[in-house]
Amino acid sequence: MSETDPRISDALQMAVDRGEAGVQVAAYVGDQQIVDAWIGPFDPTAPDGRQVDGSTLFPVFSVTKIITATAIHLQAERGLLSYGDRISTYWPEFGCNGKEGITIAHVLAHQSGIPQMPAGVTAELMCDWDWMIEQVANFTPLFGPGEKSAYQSLVFGWILGEVVRRTDAQHRDFGRFVRDEITTPLGGHDVWLGLPTSELQRAAVLTSELPTEPLPEEAEIAELTRPQAVAPDAPVHNRTDVRQACLPGAGAIGSARACVRVVAMLANGGELDGVRLLAPERVRSFTVPRPEVEELDPVLFGGRPVPRPVGVGGLWLGGTVMGTGPAVLSHGGSGTSVAFADLDSKLSVCIFHNRMFTGFAPEDPNHPFAPLAQAIRDVADPYISASSESTSAAHSRI
Repeated sequence: MSETDPRISDALQMAVDRGEAGVQVAAYVGDQQIVDAWIGPFDPTAPDGRQVDGSTLFPVFSVTKIITATAIHLQAERGLLSYGDRISTYWPEFGCNGKEGITIAHVLAHQSGIPQMPAGVTAELMCDWDWMIEQVANFTPLFGPGEKSAYQSLVFGWILGEVVRRTDAQHRDFGRFVRDEITTPLGGHDVWLGLPTSELQRAAVLTSELPTEPLPEEAEIAELTRPQAVAPDAPVHNRTDVRQACLPGAGAIGSARACVRVVAMLANGGELDGVRLLAPERVRSFTVPRPEVEELDPVLFGGRPVPRPVGVGGLWLGGTVMGTGPAVLSHGGSGTSVAFADLDSKLSVCIFHNRMFTGFAPEDPNHPFAPLAQAIRDVADPYISASSESTSAAHSRI
């Protein structure tokens, strides 16, 4: 375990006592890092072997969607696209089979009507960007655009990633765009969409306690969005080809200390350490709920319909163990990875791990990360208070 505040150390140990294996946590208030800690085995099947450290890389699953949405918002910030634009404006081949009216806003809100993955997809085919783009372009919607909320578990990334690629003057592949324009400028060098061979040995081994029994008949749509052959779970995401592919819906791999810098940029209203990517007004707009936000989603949580507070900017409005609030942006990942940003307090948090589990509601006090969430808040409180006092003093001098 790292040398850190004993409250964080104790909470990490409590997470292990509740069944966790390798865990990383990192947090900022404003531009200041306040937590950078870790515990546990790199490979949960070999607990007496190599241990996690601060540079260990973890698959983060749908936390990836924060990065992909940020790429779209960056292109909007630069005037290269508008949210109300049709996808086919930039990707003409997409505009067929009833998809002509799907907009960027529909995709961000998970209301595009095409949450499914291609028929016959395999892990190998999923890793082939060109194959995926061709298949998505030929999709027929399950619903009309804007008619229904249906979480785009995986395909979210290819739709938006291809729009970014086509609006990029250099037409870079999406993983390169993210590194050049988002993660490297923010100092988050250990965030990867396509892990190089040289870094493979740093990626933690996953184990899973996710249910593997067939989904109930009423969860047919959920099965279409994340078929077992490409499920965001340990058997697929321990594969080398999957780790080395650019999978922009749920395939990022990174350290908590690197990924949290992207989240901290959002918590700070679009800027971190003097590097501004987005205007404060744009980031604040992401807290607006999507249309019909209370509608039950047939995809999330294994097809058990539940409302999910999703914002128009593609991020969740709460829904993680870190809690909620009027200015919270967050995203969870399969197996319970966590990314959290509060625009009011400027607190940002990432919690990553290699033991995938489900079954704990975010507010459940028995959640393995519940003590860690409380410890982070306890550590953050004086920094948040100091930041508020500094802001108040600055305003009083204006």
